[in-house]
Amino acid sequence: MFLPAGSQDETGQQIHNRFHAFEKFRTLTWKRNYKSISTPVVEYAGTFTNEYAGMKLQNMLKWFNGEGEIEVLRPDWTTAIARALVNQTRSQLKWCYQGSVFRSDKTGMESRQAGIEIVHCPKFLGESECLLTAVQYLSDLNISDYLIELGHTGIFEELTNPLQLTSQQSEQLRQAMHDKQRDVVYDLAAKHGTEESAEELTALIDAYGSKEVIEKYEGVWKDNDRLLSILDHIKRLVGLLEDSGIEGVLVDLGRVKNLPYYCGTMFRGYLKVNGAICFSGGRYDKLYEQFEKRISAVGLAFDVDVLSEQLPYFEQESKICIVADEETHAYAEKLRNSYQEDIVDILYEVPSTDKYHKIVKVIKNNNEYKVVEE
Repeated sequence: MFLPAGSQDETGQQIHNRFHAFEKFRTLTWKRNYKSISTPVVEYAGTFTNEYAGMKLQNMLKWFNGEGEIEVLRPDWTTAIARALVNQTRSQLKWCYQGSVFRSDKTGMESRQAGIEIVHCPKFLGESECLLTAVQYLSDLNISDYLIELGHTGIFEELTNPLQLTSQQSEQLRQAMHDKQRDVVYDLAAKHGTEESAEELTALIDAYGSKEVIEKYEGVWKDNDRLLSILDHIKRLVGLLEDSGIEGVLVDLGRVKNLPYYCGTMFRGYLKVNGAICFSGGRYDKLYEQFEKRISAVGLAFDVDVLSEQLPYFEQESKICIVADEETHAYAEKLRNSYQEDIVDILYEVPSTDKYHKIVKVIKNNNEYKVVEE
């Protein structure tokens, strides 16, 4: 049978690597005092399409239920967990999850994630814990060639607030910044502001690089206390990572949010080998406003599919084949315990392949068992 576009079967090593990544994540989060949470794979569409979450219905896998309401396969963990946690006790600050999200606007409808969410926590502490958990997780997977990028939603908002844009115009400008369309950014900003403000906003497209970018803009924005506060916050996070031994830290002062609920620091991790994003996240306090709550919240999600592709080929040092028959099968099963560190098969015929490191045969004679190496 053929599969729908975006669906695929998987076998062997690909699955093994993913399970290995999930198990490393489970162990790490347990030791860092995270509590596991899981949400249903089927949710109401409105959980994700409201003005606070702001996700697009056309990108979701959806259907009408018996009552005529639209249901979807979970397209986003953070929003679903916010719904689940809104009435939870404040005593638990750190949460973790593992599982799939389903989107039609990405390659492959299903993608596997492992992520963390931190609530009711001071900003710097929560963001630091997110970033250092990411660093430790990548280390546990023996992945060292990566870059961490930091940005902040407040920079774009501060520079565009004086333009008095409509929501549609603001979204158009945000998308142009995201796509680095210099002419569009300049024209929109100049039309609703001044040439000076348009040049300042357009210049942010190139405000990307090492921490020296922060030092440059501390001079540019020396008279704007809000922007200086944002720069100081990013600088302290850079310092935290550098003090933790991470050299590949970048800042992107022109980065804009890709989801409406981000409202502060944003971060991403890139693999140097191919530029793939291996984790992303940020602050999303505003997401809880839909529940009439004011909650500090930050998190990130790892792309387990991307990380799994970077893991080495895992195989036991030895594969053993025990050749038995119906009469000797029970004895062969007991013999399996003699090879605790190996992969063991039981077959009724000597295999014709060379995939086994050792082949032994169980022979029964006069109610006595004998094991012979082939």
